[in-house]
Amino acid sequence: MTKEQLKNELNTAIRRKFSVDPADANARQTYEALIDVVRDILQAKHADTRAKTDKQAAKQVYYMSMEFLLGRSLKNNLYNLGLEDAAKDVLAEQGKDLGELYKMEPDAGLGNGGLGRLAACYLDSLTALDYPATGFSIRYEFGIFKQVILDGWQMEFPDNWLEMGGAWLIPRPDEAQEVFFDGEIEEIWSEEGLKTVHKNYDKVRAIPYDMLISGHNTDTVNVLRLWGAKSASEFDMGSFSRGDYLKSVENAAKAEAISKVLYPADDHIEGKNLRLRQQYFFVCASVKNIVQNHYAKFGTLDNLPDKVAIHINDTHPSLCVPELMRILMDEYEYQWDDAWGITTRTLAYTNHTVMSEALETWSIDLFRARLPRIFSIVEEINRRFCAAVYKDHPEKRNVLDRIAILSGGMVHMANLCVACCYSVNGVSGLHSDILKEDLFRDYNDIFPGKLTNVTNGIIHRRWLCQANPKLSGFLTGLIGDGFVDDASHLSELLKYQDDRAVYRELEKIKAANKERLAEYIRTKNGVNVDPNSLFDVQAKRLHEYKRQLLCALYIYDLYLQIKRDGAAPQPRTFIFGAKASAGYVMAKEIIRFICTLGQLINNDPVAGQYLKVVFLADYKVSIAEILMPAAEASEQISLAGKEASGTGNMKFMINGAVTIGTLDGANVEMSELVGEENIFLFGMKTPEVNARRMNGYRPTDVIASDDVIRRLIDSIRSGDILGNTFDNIVHYLTDSDPYMVLGDYASYRAAQGRLAAAYGEKDVWAKKSLINIARAGHFASDRAIREYADNIWHLTKLK
Repeated sequence: MTKEQLKNELNTAIRRKFSVDPADANARQTYEALIDVVRDILQAKHADTRAKTDKQAAKQVYYMSMEFLLGRSLKNNLYNLGLEDAAKDVLAEQGKDLGELYKMEPDAGLGNGGLGRLAACYLDSLTALDYPATGFSIRYEFGIFKQVILDGWQMEFPDNWLEMGGAWLIPRPDEAQEVFFDGEIEEIWSEEGLKTVHKNYDKVRAIPYDMLISGHNTDTVNVLRLWGAKSASEFDMGSFSRGDYLKSVENAAKAEAISKVLYPADDHIEGKNLRLRQQYFFVCASVKNIVQNHYAKFGTLDNLPDKVAIHINDTHPSLCVPELMRILMDEYEYQWDDAWGITTRTLAYTNHTVMSEALETWSIDLFRARLPRIFSIVEEINRRFCAAVYKDHPEKRNVLDRIAILSGGMVHMANLCVACCYSVNGVSGLHSDILKEDLFRDYNDIFPGKLTNVTNGIIHRRWLCQANPKLSGFLTGLIGDGFVDDASHLSELLKYQDDRAVYRELEKIKAANKERLAEYIRTKNGVNVDPNSLFDVQAKRLHEYKRQLLCALYIYDLYLQIKRDGAAPQPRTFIFGAKASAGYVMAKEIIRFICTLGQLINNDPVAGQYLKVVFLADYKVSIAEILMPAAEASEQISLAGKEASGTGNMKFMINGAVTIGTLDGANVEMSELVGEENIFLFGMKTPEVNARRMNGYRPTDVIASDDVIRRLIDSIRSGDILGNTFDNIVHYLTDSDPYMVLGDYASYRAAQGRLAAAYGEKDVWAKKSLINIARAGHFASDRAIREYADNIWHLTKLK
């Protein structure tokens, strides 16, 4: 589309939608009209994509995820369509700024952290690489939540993203599905055999809304289908007429709660119940939709595994296993063995955690009550699986309780996936090794070759080309633009690794990005930070194992060094971005501790000369797009063996930040690629962590043997300096310290010292930064998607 064509389309959309002359349209009217124009372009391309897929009878992947953290779509779509410059010029002629329109769009509230951002990156790469794909999730009305920090405490408020972001969604009520909860099942024998009937159920309607996904430099357009929940019951006019207004809408409220909020607090039975309903709701609607479309096209489901791959992203969509079985048997009259053969050749699973306590389980009583038919299928899968293991693998009889799907009064969802899916992958080399050798070692013995690895990746066109246009432009001038479509070309930057002129230009770009972030912090936090200081960033979901507390302790250590010892450390600005789950008390306490440090240090006339501490509230993709290009030190400091991969580490890396981290997750591969001299490693390795825990890790021994740690703990306990008591944190560290914050502290402190020294030598730091950028191409999601497509899904590109 030319600039003139875009101008005509935009003006037509403004007149049609708002009945005003384009010259008189306000910013919101122009914003909405521009979205309409872009969406219409995408719809036409999607129609062509569907036609190509049908003509080629191409195999498709369906990516099932509770989260898709998309961020803003307008900029991404204009960039991918090659229309950003044209749109900028057209709007400038009307006296409007495209950048201001970008800011009007809210982040799509469909995710919380790395899991959702990974899913969004994968959809983008699937489209850019011309693979036919559909994502499935829930149309959360209020997303995760809007985070507000009040006196250091995280408060959660509704995030009404649909008001300004819902224009991207295309309602498809013609493909609505019905989902059944509760009730009971009855087994009926007939001449055709045993028939299971689900009776007296509660019915909910699932309404699909399609978000079109563009890819760079391609005409392919894929879809993210989001399901909204509606009551299947008619409005209760009788109750309304009697004045019982609440009862008249009771069924609607109960149904619509399913798609209100992502991850409702589950520290009570009502929350657990709602989460289970959410998971089955989106799985049932999605799998029904997939099967119906396939049957309409081919007239059989026998070839489903040849034309469909359903990918389960973490355990939230694991109900795909029994749901596909249910559909095949109850709706298409397949016998168990045939249905099982189709199911186990159609479903693949990605595991995202090595922590057994984070693997999803459900109480059998709750599961049976909410999903009686699904439970009966899970029960039979478990019976047959255990019987097969008992018969064929007698050496595993003593671990049946550990690998069974039903065990200890719980339904173990990861076990369900590993037992039933044809492929199970981890998301980094270390993570996959731990799955094979520890967490799923028994399954690895039973199903040799099933467990594999695909290291995570990021969409580099968004996190480099769009988020950091100055750096992207500079790289293009040095090595050409081949890296835009193939991130491996970034390695060509290595020929400049000793070029001081290149160092200086990289420093100028980083300085400009730091100035932009500093202005954002001034506006949002009211804190003046020094752009010449080292920007040290930890931005990720708040969880104990990610050890934001470790960095916070180091900040307090630096403060005490300045105040008590007269130290003059390398000026540094510590920046945090994180949301804690609504019911996660310790995570919220860590946020309060960080914010208290900020209040103390930022207002101290001495310490404030060297340190600043900033907590960026309501961290999300659009904030990350400002933060990542400005970061210089990237904190990836989880306890070794706990982080599956990480993707924030990759986004920081491609923008030239240097990592300080443990040998955990993808940090291992990063260190191998850049060399240990270009990353600041510290801490115990996974075998050391395991050995220390087995031998009885005691944090009190660490405190007794380390004067620095003892001073920190004593000062926090007293509360004299902080002005607040943090008894929960003190007890957490001294009684158990489950993620060995104190055990790794001395090593972390030493690594921070090495990092500060390197930052003080401009050329040394610039070379490290350049090498990190050059080696980041390996972590592109395009590479990951090619591995999935070739080795797991067996897809071919559209022609």
